[in-house]
Amino acid sequence: MKDTGFFAEFKKFITRGNVLDMAVGVIIGASFNAIVTSLVNDIVSPVIGIITGGIDFASMVITLAAATETTAAVTINIGAFINTIIQFLLTALTLFVIVKSFNKMNEMRKKKEEEAAKAAAPAAPPAKPADIVLLEEIRDLLKK
Repeated sequence: MKDTGFFAEFKKFITRGNVLDMAVGVIIGASFNAIVTSLVNDIVSPVIGIITGGIDFASMVITLAAATETTAAVTINIGAFINTIIQFLLTALTLFVIVKSFNKMNEMRKKKEEEAAKAAAPAAPPAKPADIVLLEEIRDLLKK
């Protein structure tokens, strides 16, 4: 097989570390989605149902056309839509907290690196007093 072309580029792309990191992120994201779905359906929705007067929140619907013997009812599944919005907000909030924490850790790491670089750099010699500078200029002029 040749080292150039579509398949070579694909092999190079797929063997990069970033692709593996992305795959792990997708798998963890799918698992996280299952956790958030369970949280909304099993914990948040029943609490909201109690607040709204015992209505089964997940099955709240607006019926547009009643069911007949030959057709199913036409409904707007408002409860499912609200569940999805809650899932989105919880996911977004969690990701915001994770990204914010990660950024804060990066800032702290950069500050430590900058402080270490400053400490490792040689200190600049102190400035000479003005009278010493004047005497050195006179000495240099006398040498000429």
